[in-house]
Amino acid sequence: MVGGIVGLVSCLMCAVPFLIISVYNKDSKEPINFWSGDTTLKSKVKNVAEYNNRMATLYKRCAIAFLISGIGFLISLFLGVIMICFDCTLGIYLMYRNYKKILNLYS
Repeated sequence: MVGGIVGLVSCLMCAVPFLIISVYNKDSKEPINFWSGDTTLKSKVKNVAEYNNRMATLYKRCAIAFLISGIGFLISLFLGVIMICFDCTLGIYLMYRNYKKILNLYS
């Protein structure tokens, strides 16, 4: 049971930053970055409001995926490990592909 709680807390620590980015930067005048320190988005993104709305949705989905993985840890330690491995490999790759689609759409 302790392993499940540790897994849940770890997943929450991953989900909370994504949720904070999606909630507080949704209405920002600056484009939401995918890569930390990327300053080239100001010149690339034409419709910042729509771009930020789509990026906020993307970050919320990622936060929800980590939250579901945390709940998986409470159900079964093995299930939680499988889910977090999926989130940290294929999930991040899919998030990157969606980011590239959003960037191409609004640039």
